[in-house]
Amino acid sequence: MPLVELVRIPNGAEAELLRGRIESAGVHAVCFDAGMNIAESVGLMIPVRIMVLDEDLEEARALLAEFEAG
Repeated sequence: MPLVELVRIPNGAEAELLRGRIESAGVHAVCFDAGMNIAESVGLMIPVRIMVLDEDLEEARALLAEFEAG
């Protein structure tokens, strides 16, 4: 069960909000590189990657679309 990248987000707080939303729907998600993103304006160079299981990617994409729609 490999992890695959769902999305890259320059803002660590927004990435954690999205990760929480995905997990609340029952899809396991992990933020990669969150610790590298804490300095001001570093998010453009080192965005936070939200990773999900390969088998959950389509469901996670649908949740991402809902999150982006507001």
